[in-house]
Amino acid sequence: MNLNKFVTDEIKSALGGIPAFAGVDLSNIVVEVPRAREHGDFSTNAALVLKTLGAPRDVAAAILPNIAALGFVADASVAGPGFINIKLKDEFILEQSFPSVTASGAETLDSGFAVQPRPGMTPLVIDLDYGSYNVAKSLHIGHLRTSIVGDTFNRIAKYLGHKTVSYNHIGDWGRPMGLVIAYIESLHPDWPFFAENFDAGADLSEYKISAAELDQYYPAASARAKEDTEFLARAQSITKEFQDGHPGHNALYKLFLKVSLDMMDDIIKKLNMMSFDNTLGEANASEYVGAVEKLLREKKLLVSDDGAEIVNVKRDTDTAPMPPLMFLNSRGADTYGATDLGALYYRKKTDNPDRVIYFTDLRQNLHFQQVFRVAEMTGLFAAEQLEHIGYGTINGPDGKPFKTRDGNVAGLLDIIEMVDEAARHRVGDSGKILPDETVEMIALAALKFNDLLHDIKSNYVFDPDAVTQFEGRTGPYILYTAVRLNSIINRVGARENAPDEKARFHAPLGIDERNLLLAILDFERAINAAFDKRATDVLANYTYDLCQLVNTFYHNCPILRDDVPADVQAHRLGIVRAAVRTLSLATDLMGLKIPAEM
Repeated sequence: MNLNKFVTDEIKSALGGIPAFAGVDLSNIVVEVPRAREHGDFSTNAALVLKTLGAPRDVAAAILPNIAALGFVADASVAGPGFINIKLKDEFILEQSFPSVTASGAETLDSGFAVQPRPGMTPLVIDLDYGSYNVAKSLHIGHLRTSIVGDTFNRIAKYLGHKTVSYNHIGDWGRPMGLVIAYIESLHPDWPFFAENFDAGADLSEYKISAAELDQYYPAASARAKEDTEFLARAQSITKEFQDGHPGHNALYKLFLKVSLDMMDDIIKKLNMMSFDNTLGEANASEYVGAVEKLLREKKLLVSDDGAEIVNVKRDTDTAPMPPLMFLNSRGADTYGATDLGALYYRKKTDNPDRVIYFTDLRQNLHFQQVFRVAEMTGLFAAEQLEHIGYGTINGPDGKPFKTRDGNVAGLLDIIEMVDEAARHRVGDSGKILPDETVEMIALAALKFNDLLHDIKSNYVFDPDAVTQFEGRTGPYILYTAVRLNSIINRVGARENAPDEKARFHAPLGIDERNLLLAILDFERAINAAFDKRATDVLANYTYDLCQLVNTFYHNCPILRDDVPADVQAHRLGIVRAAVRTLSLATDLMGLKIPAEM
């Protein structure tokens, strides 16, 4: 259950039944957890919201009996300028905690997560655009956040019952394709792809490009284009021929496209991401640019400007500069804006989504504002249906975008290998001998949890040694806590005289038992907040806070010790199982893997 929402709704209902408050707006009443937990489990601002009816402390004293009379409230008191602190009954906490815990099924979620729609919720169809990998180009550090945050948000949305359609909108259409094809031509001018009489039906199986070779082509071609004007002109010519459907160039493109897609899949597996529902990029979107152009011309929105075709998107209410969107450049070629609109047209016709959410670099915000405005002007989507979630940069210790030791932009594989190496050193320094698979799980958690922990809009400093620590706000700490909990369950299974876990859970609760159960009951609030705010850091920070309470409970509340009565053992094992289930779900939603040992 969403405990916070339940308490809030019950308070509003209780106050709404008081004749003196008839017609009073209670929508701004909120319930929060006090900073000092000894003051109560929750605190409400109800009296402050009703201050027009009198001094807040007087109003608080007047409504206190109504709140104290609620069936789940053990105690209520007035504090400060008129806040009301509320303590819940232990029996209520236990009733809410354990019906789901004792349900059948595994505590760990190895094969997916159960869908938990919100009561009364209408599921949305949500198109999610993240990844944005490029054909014939290595993935770099800039692809890390879009991949990790996008995948986690996808998991959260699915968990809440929404239908998601994920898109990896690959870069496969513009000048980079022309540069790569031109470079391959310079290396292999005798290949049939460049012949005037190219035979599309010929056997081309002997022509191969390795991943290592392809990885070098674009950087080399880009550097050459800056120095060699003839090569640049040839690349531009090939780009147009390719986009016009040149059979040889397109056959060569398909050859290295497969190599690129295999490289992308390798990264997706290494990051333990869900597979994309669609890997479609600019080439697919370009097929629908004509349909968008037709809409723009029908509405007389296209304007000629120095040979280009633009759409003016500036509004009278704009306070910041808002340049027009260039739809077609002066050579008549599609622009990024045009293909992004073509992609939206395709998704409208294919998915008809309620929302389209993009996870890209924050620096692309202006571009998406322009695209969204044009989509609204054409009638494709309403403004509230389109969202751009921009993320900050990953920086080095100097505060500048992270680079490798040789000063180059770090590749995504470089980052993964750095964290893997740091994790191996960390495990080695601890004196432990762990399987390679376990070390890889630790490295994965270190990398992903660190990214999810930060506000997506903020920049953060990346330090492989810091993120692999086993203490603090780190992925390894989360895994260590999960392994500790699972070890308790495993020890119970190995004992001959295991506690009878059907024994009745009982009050009163100890303070550490109580705090842990309240945190477990707070999961639904956290996951809903992560979705509503488009803020995956809410889930990550909730998980860390939960782990802290788990470890406090573990140290202060012995479970399987011989001097612990059987009924207390059973009671605390129930709490452990509740924690296992919640922590397993949280880690699953972040795409982490829990090892058997650490």
